[in-house]
Amino acid sequence: MRSVVVALVGLPGGGKSTVGRQLAKRLGARFIDSDVVLEERLGMPIRSYFEQHGEDAFRDHEEAVIDELTSLDLGPVVLATGGGAVLRPANRQRLKQRTTVVYLRSSPEELFRRLRHDTQRPLLQVADPLAKLRELHQVRHPLYEQTAHYSVDTGRPSVATLVNMIMMQLEVAGVVPPVSDAGS
Repeated sequence: MRSVVVALVGLPGGGKSTVGRQLAKRLGARFIDSDVVLEERLGMPIRSYFEQHGEDAFRDHEEAVIDELTSLDLGPVVLATGGGAVLRPANRQRLKQRTTVVYLRSSPEELFRRLRHDTQRPLLQVADPLAKLRELHQVRHPLYEQTAHYSVDTGRPSVATLVNMIMMQLEVAGVVPPVSDAGS
């Protein structure tokens, strides 16, 4: 039987890496951030690769990494995907078929509050980052919804609360056995 693999999708700054690390701890799983794997393979930050080679070349590498990470049996894994991973139909299909996908749903305004000082996200290095986040949300939200098995509104809950919400959904669905909190 294939190991439990949970993939997190959502807009940049939606908490995929932060929530993913804590969720992996709760599940006793390994945490993998596809963007970190990509940077290791590319030998440079994603932002630099974007600037030098463009988005299409980056998405080609991203598609190959997602295919690899979702097809190998790496044991129990929580996979944080890049915000634009769902733009490629092949990624949406592989994530939906090979993993349990949780969409960390965030409003553009909420993300802007979190990211207004971020200089590492290439798509937000524009004159009006809030307008860019609204545009990304308009394009990507339907793709996240199409790909996800479950959705969680990030809103204002703490990371621990978000992890609990995801765990409840996974337990109710039978994806993971109920975990006793007695030992934690």
